[in-house]
Amino acid sequence: METVKKILIGLLTAVNVVVALSLLLVGYCDRFDPEVFPMLACLGMFFPFALVANVLFVPIWVFVRWKRLWIPLVALLLAYAPIRTFIPINFCFESQPPQDAIKVVSYNVCGFGGNYKYEQAVDTVGGYLQRIYADIVCLQEDLGGKGGSGFDKMKELYPYNDTIHFSNDAIFNSIGIHTRYPIIRKERLPDGSRTNGSMAYYLQVESDTILVINNHLESTHLTEGERSRYQEMLKGEVERDTAEAEMLSIMKKLAAHMADRAVQARAVNAYIESHSQYPIILCGDFNDTPISYARHTVATHLTDCFVSAGCGLGLSFNLQGFNFRIDHVMCSSHFEPIRCFVDDEMDASDHYPVVCWLKKASNP
Repeated sequence: METVKKILIGLLTAVNVVVALSLLLVGYCDRFDPEVFPMLACLGMFFPFALVANVLFVPIWVFVRWKRLWIPLVALLLAYAPIRTFIPINFCFESQPPQDAIKVVSYNVCGFGGNYKYEQAVDTVGGYLQRIYADIVCLQEDLGGKGGSGFDKMKELYPYNDTIHFSNDAIFNSIGIHTRYPIIRKERLPDGSRTNGSMAYYLQVESDTILVINNHLESTHLTEGERSRYQEMLKGEVERDTAEAEMLSIMKKLAAHMADRAVQARAVNAYIESHSQYPIILCGDFNDTPISYARHTVATHLTDCFVSAGCGLGLSFNLQGFNFRIDHVMCSSHFEPIRCFVDDEMDASDHYPVVCWLKKASNP
C-alpha cells in the first residue's frame, strides 16, 4: 500500500511540475514574436486553463502531502505579472472621480449594430454615450449601422468629430474620435495594414496638447463557421481526431494574423516612443488577449488602465467561446488611472465599452 501511495504521489508531483512549467510558458508567451514563433504566441488563449489547473493543486497538496505545496505556490509567485495582467484585483473605494479627471471611452460599435437585438442600434449606442458623456470617445467600426448614420448621431453629441475609413471593400474597418476638445491635427500611423489601422489625434485640452491614439488592429479573420466549430470543440461535441485537425487549422489561422498584429503593434510602439513628449492616451480593439505580444508591445511605455485601476477579468468581447478582454485603454506617465471598468450592461455590439477616468499625474 505504501508503495502504491509513493507512486501516486510521484505521478502527482510530475504532473504538477508540468502544469507549473506550462503556466510560466503560457503566462510569458507574450514575449514571443508571432512572426518568429507563431504557434507559441497563440498560447495566451489558454492562460486561464493553465492558471486554474495550477491553483487546483494547492488544495490537493494541502490534504495529500503539504511539503509539495511549494510547487504550485512558487509557480503562482513567478507568474504574478501575467496573472495580474489577466485578472487584476484593485480595490477602488473612490466613488466619485475628481472633477478634473478626463473620462475616456473605447468602444467597438460594430457599425452601430453588432448585436442586432435593437432595431435602432444607432440610437441605443448614442443614448448610452449621451448618458455617460465622456470627454473622449474612441470608436472602432464607426460607420453605418441599422437605422441611420452613426457618425451623424455622434455629431449631435460632440462638437469635434472625425472618422476614417481604411478600406472601401471592408465596410466596418473604420475608426473615429468624438470629443469635446478641439482636434488640432491628425495622422495615420504607418502600420502597413490595408483594412485596419491606427490614427493619432492631437487634442487641445486647455493649455496642453494631448495625443490620443485610436487603434483597430488586425482581425482574427475567423469565419462564422470556424467560430461555431470552435465553440463545439470547447463543449466536446466534436470527435477527437476531427477536433484536433480543426483546432490546428484554426490555430494556424490565428497565428498568421497575430503576426500581422505584431507588425502593427511595433509601429504603434515606435510612434509612442518618438512622441513621448506628449501626454498620451491610447485606446482600441486589439483583437488579442491580455496575454499577447500585441498588448505587451503596445504597453511597453504605457500604463494599462484596466490592469492599474480595474478589477476582475473585464471581458470586453462577448461572443460565446471567445470571451476575452481584447479592448484596451492605456496612458503615459503623464496620467494616473483612477477607475477603469468594462460596461457589460451595454450590449448593443459584440463588444462591451471600456470606460476609464484619468487624472493628471503630480510627477509625470
